[in-house]
Amino acid sequence: MIITLLGVVLFIGLGIVFANGKGSFLIAGYNTLPPEEKEKYDTVALCKFMGKMMFSLSFCMVLWAVSEAYDVNWLFYIGLALFIAIVVFMLIYVNTGNRFRK
Repeated sequence: MIITLLGVVLFIGLGIVFANGKGSFLIAGYNTLPPEEKEKYDTVALCKFMGKMMFSLSFCMVLWAVSEAYDVNWLFYIGLALFIAIVVFMLIYVNTGNRFRK
């Protein structure tokens, strides 16, 4: 349970950094783009979206911790299903529709 709570704190910390429009160097794929390609993206909007996703994922991890603390297995499965759904949504949303292009 301590490891899960450390993960929650880490994700909330990252969410705060991203929500402020900072930390784009932590986004995989974006940080490897050449500078001329990075200029084509709205970095602040991308970071804010990633911040929202970090908060959502940390909520799922809180469900895991509560499940472990109170020995309620179905709560873990709900958190896991939400976690997977959020990751799939995030991957599809970011990679389709040129949403974060300038």
